[in-house]
Amino acid sequence: MNKPTSRPHDEAVIELLREDPSFADEYLAAALEEADQTGGREALLAALRHVAEAQGMAAVAERAGMPRESLYRALSPSGNPTIKTLLAVLGAAGLKLGVHRAVAA
Repeated sequence: MNKPTSRPHDEAVIELLREDPSFADEYLAAALEEADQTGGREALLAALRHVAEAQGMAAVAERAGMPRESLYRALSPSGNPTIKTLLAVLGAAGLKLGVHRAVAA
């Protein structure tokens, strides 16, 4: 059987994150940089979801101390996670939120 020549973007990103967990740092940092732009919030939620899926949603939810269904809901395209949820998910993924001064254009 031939392998498909293309596959969904989400699937490819999740596979990359599984193969190279350190990629999550750059991936989430880039999504966070653009979070205030049009579509940026949705892209950040998708990036968080990809990282959680790459590490296993159930495992991330358990480490974050929340039900798996709540994690799915918070990271859904229409989700609106609280800062508590955001920090818990990042921590469960082995990451933490950082802040730096914006560079004037």
